[in-house]
Amino acid sequence: MILIVEDEAKIARFVQLELEHEGYTVKHISDGREALESALAHDYELIILDLMLPSMSGIELLRRLRQSKDTPVIILTARDQVMDKVAGLDIGANDYMTKPFAIEELLARIRVHLKRNEPSRSEQLTYEKLLINRGSRTVTYDGVPIELTKKEYDLLVYLLENKNIVITREQALDAVWGFDFYGNTNVVDVYVRYLRSKIDDVFDIKVVRTVRGAGYMIKD
Repeated sequence: MILIVEDEAKIARFVQLELEHEGYTVKHISDGREALESALAHDYELIILDLMLPSMSGIELLRRLRQSKDTPVIILTARDQVMDKVAGLDIGANDYMTKPFAIEELLARIRVHLKRNEPSRSEQLTYEKLLINRGSRTVTYDGVPIELTKKEYDLLVYLLENKNIVITREQALDAVWGFDFYGNTNVVDVYVRYLRSKIDDVFDIKVVRTVRGAGYMIKD
């Protein structure tokens, strides 16, 4: 079940309907203190959290939640200052989006975090003849070893873990380089080119696809 903590009724209803249409079970709470009590009492799969709430701010709610639970939290707020984002991420948010927002992007980020939070992961990842062994951190194509740097490997694994999902440059940057990386998102483009030069160009295949205006994906 996904918990929406949002005091703007129209936004909450819109997000709830979209999530339910996607097959998720959803609960909505508009009060910060009530939402914290519910989040501590139940094992939600994910929480969508506004920052400006009655009775308790989203930041305080998240701070108290993180004392005992690691439930994935996506902050969804009108506060778009860098310091607001830094504060939210520092205190334990998994993601941060600002209003107005595209529902397609929110749904994509939800899928990423839910998938990332799955308890079991296969020791191997495969895509056609491409094989990644997590234990040994090795990559082969049809048995031929592919030498990748740590960041190339991490980016390839992240994209393959989220196969058929469009990953934005910001998401890739956060997942592979970390929230505290202050470089330009163009670094993702550079590393995608590195992967293509070592895999696509060598084996005449197309693994990482560009989704114009959105990001990258590995697609079946």
